[in-house]
Formats: sequence, C-alpha cells, structure tokens
Amino acid sequence: MSTALYRRYRPDTFEEMVGQEHVTGPLQQALRSGRVNHAYLFSGPRGCGKTTSARVLARCLNCAQGPTPTPCGTCPSCVELARGGPGSLDVVEIDAASHGGVDDARDLRERATFAPARDRFKVFILDEAHMVTSQGFNALLKIVEEPPEHVKFIFATTEPDKVIGTIRSRTHHYPFRLVPPDVMTPYLAKLCEQEGIQVGPGVLPLVVRAGGGSFRDSLSVLDQLLAGGQTIEYEGALALLGYTSSALLDDVVGAIAAGDGASAFRVVDQVVTTGHEPRRFVEDLLERLRDLIVIAAAGDAAAATMRELPPDQLERMVTQARNMGLAELSRAADLVNDALREMAGATSPRLQLELLVARLLLPAADDDELGLAARLDRLERGIGSAAPSRPDPRTVSPASAPSPAEPAAAPEPPAPAPVDA
Repeated sequence: MSTALYRRYRPDTFEEMVGQEHVTGPLQQALRSGRVNHAYLFSGPRGCGKTTSARVLARCLNCAQGPTPTPCGTCPSCVELARGGPGSLDVVEIDAASHGGVDDARDLRERATFAPARDRFKVFILDEAHMVTSQGFNALLKIVEEPPEHVKFIFATTEPDKVIGTIRSRTHHYPFRLVPPDVMTPYLAKLCEQEGIQVGPGVLPLVVRAGGGSFRDSLSVLDQLLAGGQTIEYEGALALLGYTSSALLDDVVGAIAAGDGASAFRVVDQVVTTGHEPRRFVEDLLERLRDLIVIAAAGDAAAATMRELPPDQLERMVTQARNMGLAELSRAADLVNDALREMAGATSPRLQLELLVARLLLPAADDDELGLAARLDRLERGIGSAAPSRPDPRTVSPASAPSPAEPAAAPEPPAPAPVDA
C-alpha cells in the first residue's frame, strides 16, 4: 500500500513549510530569543499547515538541543514526532470536534497538572478548536490564562471567530494563508521530478486550480491523477477533474464576440452531449471572462499578470479580449455570475445555459449602462473594421492625379432635340 503524498511530504521543520513564511519566521525568532508564549492560535483555510506547524513547534520545544528553531532530528523526541513517527506521550493531539464538551475540558485540565513523562514541555494541540463549546472554553479559561510552567497550548482552527474572545486574548494569533499559484506550481514541479512523474503541459495549473491554494488538497489531487500511471497528460487530467477544455471555452467566447449564435449553441449542445455538467461549464466560463477582463485592463502588462498561462493560450486570450472589449466583457461576466446563482438547484440546467448564451449574444436586450456600453463597443468595432481605407497621397501616381493648373473639363451640353417640319 502506498502512502498518500501529503503524508509523505509533510514538513518536519519550519524551513520545509511552503508559503507560510509570515508565520514560520516569527515563530523561529521566538524560539531563538526564548520568548515562546504559553498559548498559540493558528487559524486559516484547510490544508495550509496549521496542525503540521503545531507539531513542528512541539518538536522544536522538546528537542534535546532546544528549544531551537531547527530540531536535531536524532533525539528520541524528534524521532517520535517526525513524519511517520509513533508520536510522543508529552505531545497530546485532541480532536475538538468530538472532545469539545465540559467534561473533556475538565479531563484536559487535570492532565495538564501532571509533569511531562520525559520531555521539557507537555504540549496540547487542539485541532478544530472552533468546535469546543462555550462551556468547554470557559472550563479551560483559567488554565490557559495561567498554565503551569511545563504546559503549552496550541489551538488550530478554520474559524477563529468562533473561539471565544477570552481565549483568543490569551493567545498569540497567527493567521495562515492559501499558497499562491506562483509558489505552489514550482513546488509541485520539483516534487514530480523527485517522484519521477511525467506531467504534460498545462497539467500542473489544473492541479493548482483544483487544490484551491491548499497544500494538502493539491497533493491529494496529484495523488489521484497518479492512480492512472506515472505519466499524466493534459486531456486525461481535464477529464478526471471535470474541467472544461480551453478549446471549448475559446469557441464559445469567439462565438459571443462575433455574435455567431449558431456556433455558440453548437458549443452548448457539445457540452451537454459529452456529459459535461452545465454548472461547471458556467463556472469555467466565468473564470475565463475574469482572465479576459484582467488582460484587457492590464494591456501590455498582461504577460506579467497571467504568468501561469502558456504563451500560445495567452496570445489567443489577448485577441479575445481585444475583440470583445472591456465593457462587453464586464457585462458578460455579470450575466454569467447571475446565471451561476440561478443554476443552484435548477431543474433544467441546460435551459438555464441556453438562456444565458442567448442573453450574451443580445446586448440590445439590456437597457442598463452595461448593455449600452456593450452596444457602443460593438458599434465602434464595426465602424473600425468597415471604414474604407483612404489612399495615401504619397503613393498616388502623378499621371492619375489631377493637375492644379489644369481645371477639369466642363461637361458638353446636350444636343438640341430635332424639330418636326
């Protein structure tokens, strides 16, 4: 049985943490200076390293060479708390989702009074801390406020607002963030190289998009794609993750820009007949429109703004943004966003999708400012493309040009009509 990638690559030190330097830096400095607090609150989205950082902090505190910002990795405490280790008796992880009542808080308070079995500190890590009831938090308040010298508390939660204020005020709060794509993509590329995984062009941006900035979720998606073999192609990843292909989005955007209803509804029919979910197609279309708006607004800096796009795809999208115009793109994004809300729980998603495409093709149907701006954009583009080109006076031959000294000859008068005798 293979171990999941997110477990095999779980960080053992703060240096191995990805995209959380704003948290790991102050924690390491606190360990160097000996100013470690008695209680911490780690908050942020799922899969960003809150519980892992709590384990690493416990490892740094109980290292035989510590407290140190870099654990030695060889002492009994470091070995037990390392990746895949059995765990330590002096580091207690509690799932607050199932142990958040008053009785659990009283039990934790009694256990905290005992000295560590072997290590320097007894560390309590409360995962999903927002699930602790108000009564449970109140039962913990006194010991969190004035714990014994050997006790450290680390609360990890995705919803820090649900942790009562009296507890939050007694902790050092560190908010974790989603990992940006320009950090996650190089990391995944390096991991694939270490694992001997062959990935096709465009696969890693799909993985990063599906992971949503979560380190754990991105590795889980990559693990799922690896189930089909050590080589991951773009089309296979696209089909497995359920995203809409770039070619299909190019077709529908081009049809809307050209006002080609036949091509647009042909794309809708293809979406339905190939088994794509209409709501997912609308989500992908909204993301494409968002990218086109950014490109249209960025102008010459579009390449620096959209670094994750391949050059050929970026070139096509620059053309699409130029063909539609910023006003029509903004109107289209608003319509798609409204349709996305209406499709939640709709009994006929295909009908909703067809109505959306019809409204996108008819800017005259909207009487608001966005509809007027879209119509003006279309008129300006039509006039610009239909305007006759004026001849360059430098290229006109002297023989064909009228001479200013010789006025044009006057037309001959008509012949008189014959008179009957």
